[in-house]
Amino acid sequence: MEIIRFADIRPEPWRNGGGVTRELASHPKAASAQDGAWDWRVSIADVAKAGEFSTFPGMERVITIIDGELLLLTVDGSEHPLEKYRPFRFSGEAASAATLPTGDIRDLNVIARTEAFKGYTSIVEISKKRAHPVFEGQLAVLLEGKATVAPGAAAEEESDGDSSATSAGEPVELSRYDTVVGSDSRSPEISGRGFVAVISIDHVEP
Repeated sequence: MEIIRFADIRPEPWRNGGGVTRELASHPKAASAQDGAWDWRVSIADVAKAGEFSTFPGMERVITIIDGELLLLTVDGSEHPLEKYRPFRFSGEAASAATLPTGDIRDLNVIARTEAFKGYTSIVEISKKRAHPVFEGQLAVLLEGKATVAPGAAAEEESDGDSSATSAGEPVELSRYDTVVGSDSRSPEISGRGFVAVISIDHVEP
């Protein structure tokens, strides 16, 4: 079970000085976050002042405000008011700029190479009564609340009907913005009270 701790990620300042970005995950991992050599990237950005966004040719973006009230995003001349927890998809090639009518915001960014991957973001309310699984090709980011994550049942254990399999492994407490990496062999399960962003990165069939 893999957990990416937000507190361990070093913030990288934007070139225009408008904020900082923390990369949660990217593929391939060896690619530099600065030169766009990756095929997809998931990151959290702190936006401190109005200004232009970087362009990402050949990419598609999904941006979600996760802290703060409102971001006014202008994409190719059209203005879009982005509210908290409402994902917005747009072309990485588009000329885009933002203003902050209600103050600083923090956003979750999913950027994927158009011909190879498709990124999706869903905001999910978690429960203590029913754990939420994180499958292969997914990342789950704790946005608010209190939650723990535990290894789910292995595939062979599920098929054998082993009811004790889900309790194999002690729950681990998550802090805000910690990220749980999905798995197909023993999908992690998040439970608690609050909200998580579930990010899915799907391969695009040629």
